[in-house]
Amino acid sequence: MAYRGLRASAFGLPWRAADEKLIHLIIEMKQRNPGYGYRRIAMQLSNALGIEIDKDVIRRVLTKHYKNNPDDTGPSWLTFIGHMKDSLWSIDVFRSESIHLKTHWIMIVMDQFTRRIIGFAAHEGSITGIDLCCMFNTIISQQLLPKYLSSDNDPLFQFHRWRANLRILDIEEIKSVPYVPTSHPFIERLIGSIRRELLDKTLYWNANDLHYKLNLFQHYYNEERCHHSIDKITPLQKAEEQSATVISINHYRWKKHCRGLFQLPMAA
Repeated sequence: MAYRGLRASAFGLPWRAADEKLIHLIIEMKQRNPGYGYRRIAMQLSNALGIEIDKDVIRRVLTKHYKNNPDDTGPSWLTFIGHMKDSLWSIDVFRSESIHLKTHWIMIVMDQFTRRIIGFAAHEGSITGIDLCCMFNTIISQQLLPKYLSSDNDPLFQFHRWRANLRILDIEEIKSVPYVPTSHPFIERLIGSIRRELLDKTLYWNANDLHYKLNLFQHYYNEERCHHSIDKITPLQKAEEQSATVISINHYRWKKHCRGLFQLPMAA
């Protein structure tokens, strides 16, 4: 069902009752997920309830009924890296600090075609070539390996042991353009999402606690979070070529993810 306005009796109810239910659902999703923008709310409604609603309708509803809603603005990323199904992964490493202000290195690997997070690895303190290889090998264990792995020009990926490890695994490394983050767009944007949606809103004690919370986010990101760049479905649905399971707006409940950071509707 498609919504350009809020004048429809799509749920077997008079239009006014249907509109009120939809308005209530939009407001409640925003309240439970303050960081969600208009487009993300529209995608989640489409994926969970089969309601195709324009993001401008979401904007008008929230402008009228919800206070302190942020503007739906954000960076746009070039998408010139070609899709190669099951063939191209991206990798990057970034830093974060624990509650004790100790530095932790986080490695993330994602599948380029489905946007699926393959896995995380965390390491406390300084990092060597051996540490980098151990983190990567931990992530890829029990995984079918890709043909190519894209990485940036970080000195960490210049270690001799790192290059030797990829040769042993028979993976060809593809380098991004130096000093141009948009040449490595999807994983750079993913790191930004991890910082904004998880690390900026939670604390962790050590590497084990960090790894546990990253795994929770991986489950949410792959199985529940919709993505505009892959036709407003989840990475798991993209990988398995599944269609969304539509639930009724008259029978749903809220399910918490990442220990309550996000709440999404599911069948009651």
